[in-house]
Amino acid sequence: MNPERRSMQFNLEETLMNQKKLIAALLLALPATAALADITVGVTVSATGPAASLGIPEKNTIALVPTTIAGQKVKVVVLDDASDTTTAVKNAKKFVSEDKVDVIVGSTITPASLAMIDVAAESETPMVSMAASRAIVDPVDAKRRWVFKTPQNDAQMSTAITEHMSNNNVKTVAYIGFSDAYGEGWANEFAGVAKARKIDIVANERFNRADTSVTGQVLKIMAAKPDAVLIGGAGTPAALPQKALKEKGYKGVIYQTHGVANNDFLRVCGKDCEGTFLPAGPVLVADQLPADNPVKKSAQEYVAKYEGAHGKGSVSTFGAHAWDAFKLLEAAVPVALKKGQPGTKEFRAALRDALENVKNLPAAHGVFNMTPTDHLGFDQRARVMVKIEGGNWKLVK
Repeated sequence: MNPERRSMQFNLEETLMNQKKLIAALLLALPATAALADITVGVTVSATGPAASLGIPEKNTIALVPTTIAGQKVKVVVLDDASDTTTAVKNAKKFVSEDKVDVIVGSTITPASLAMIDVAAESETPMVSMAASRAIVDPVDAKRRWVFKTPQNDAQMSTAITEHMSNNNVKTVAYIGFSDAYGEGWANEFAGVAKARKIDIVANERFNRADTSVTGQVLKIMAAKPDAVLIGGAGTPAALPQKALKEKGYKGVIYQTHGVANNDFLRVCGKDCEGTFLPAGPVLVADQLPADNPVKKSAQEYVAKYEGAHGKGSVSTFGAHAWDAFKLLEAAVPVALKKGQPGTKEFRAALRDALENVKNLPAAHGVFNMTPTDHLGFDQRARVMVKIEGGNWKLVK
């Protein structure tokens, strides 16, 4: 073989060898790249401020959620919005612009969650709220198509209350609620179902979360002489009107919303809360549920996790809203990964679509069945009636 041909053959073999090395290196790099693609979740909670008794158990729960989903590492960025709407929006903007999150979880309260909707929609980032108002997800319009939530709708809980009122011969009721989106939402939902059951609302009052007195409102309620009073508040601030009613000698039945289902409320309200009725997620009384309740097992799973970390009796329904948000992600992420990689627009869109199609998923509060027009997906299995008795929660059978 002449020197020129030998040189050409050598160069060809060297080129082929280099190509094989390059291909091998690329193949080796592929799984390493996939392993480094974190799913980033931005969580904003009201860990301080008036809603702290709701936000703290949510924050505690975030420490208990899985660190991987479908083999992908989950990176969670947690911020406190201090129960402030402006701060919650600021947190959401940081999540999408700086942290490049794949999904937002939060906030704790309705006003903050409503304000965050624009950020989620404009950035096309799925959002799972931990606040109650139906207005957060209904109607599912161009903006709300990106938004889901885990707490039961106030409409569902209003129905539970009015059923109990009808069964106990309550004919007239006074309402006193927060002067914000939560209080207004409850006032509107309750008015509709009360009218259907021919229960007259004889007084309708408001108070602020940070108020220290509601004497004027309570005196108006007392003058109306209602059979029952419904307090449309959440967390420890909801104890204020109840204590004022007891102080003024009110003898009728008092109802609270599912917004008070935590031990801090029991502690602040004390003996003034004895005999109070409220609707709640089944997780609050998980051990008291019948064996055939479809939520019992999944609710007990969360209770065991939380109490294992924070002590017996420490669980609240609010932490369970955070737990259920991650249950939804555990169901949706594997589906979304088939269409896109974390950190991309394609993955966020696929995650939104997957969340909207979650079916028959047992969680701490109920069984999720999402649809394109229902971004909560709970039915009546997601609520029970509870009575405060002896400083504890008791299932009303």
